[in-house]
Amino acid sequence: MEAPLDIIRAVRQQMGSELVILTHHYQRPDVVSCGDFLGDSFVLAREAARSKARVIVFCGVHFMGEAARILARPDQEVYMPDPGAGCPMADMADSDDVAVALERLADLAPGRRIVPVAYINSSAATKAIVGRAGGLCCTSSNARAAVVEALRLGDLVLFLPDEFLGTNTAHLLGQPVVPVYDPHAAANSPAGACGGLRKADIDGARVIVWKGYCHVHTWFSPDMVTAVRSKHPGCRVVVHPECRPEVVALADGSGSTAWLVDEVLRAGPGSTTVIGTEINLIQRLARELPDRTILPLASSLCPNMYRTTSTRLARLLQGFPAQNRLSVDPSVAADARLALDRMLALA
Repeated sequence: MEAPLDIIRAVRQQMGSELVILTHHYQRPDVVSCGDFLGDSFVLAREAARSKARVIVFCGVHFMGEAARILARPDQEVYMPDPGAGCPMADMADSDDVAVALERLADLAPGRRIVPVAYINSSAATKAIVGRAGGLCCTSSNARAAVVEALRLGDLVLFLPDEFLGTNTAHLLGQPVVPVYDPHAAANSPAGACGGLRKADIDGARVIVWKGYCHVHTWFSPDMVTAVRSKHPGCRVVVHPECRPEVVALADGSGSTAWLVDEVLRAGPGSTTVIGTEINLIQRLARELPDRTILPLASSLCPNMYRTTSTRLARLLQGFPAQNRLSVDPSVAADARLALDRMLALA
């Protein structure tokens, strides 16, 4: 039986420039080795928009493949080795709930212009609601720039679905207390409130965040930071901004997966860097840069990223089955693209 990597190499050679494979930093090492582009959500969204290939294969999770489908040309086809690789955080912001939240917050804050910012970790339907409302998408690479742009367009931002990326971004912009909108509290809110918030809660706020989280990054705790500093004196601790604010506050810096990679490269030979993010990225960096010490703050795996294997990628490339091809309703895609294009236009 032919090995998966041999099959992948043969198909790549046969298709040439007609095929491009995009791989996220959190993918398995053998999958990463097959990619034409390796990056975070922003880099890969940009490459999907720029690609001239007839076929785009996205090795990541479903919201990433959806974004690629929205940004690609109509004559291009977008596939995933495992379309069932989802994102629990993306599921925490249902598009209907987001539409309701925008209506209720408008009632709670009359006279204020509310602009939603959707983290790219959201469904196409949710991105469409945001695009239709004049909002934009962001990734962890440009969350601050996206919120600044939203505040230029309005005076109150609803950031969704990641409470902690939104809170950490608001802190960077000088807002110490950040109200949290809980869609599940809506039915039980006191009179005159919505999502667990009263008018007084948001009067002085510029950013409201949605109650959602990434289980990979909320696994990390302040005690882990304290323990690793004790075990490795002089180490540099860097974390992803999806981590809880109390973890970010104790770290030496926080940023996107691309930023974390750059931090390791800048640290140089002989350095010790402890990283709070998904374990596959950390282990790959440690293998590729043996002249420095690269350690996980703790082992935290994304099981949905892990669903993509070289075997599944090879199987996809052998036949491009219809069940692996992504599609987005044209009306949804048109509005979602507005939000994505506004993100890509950020300086």
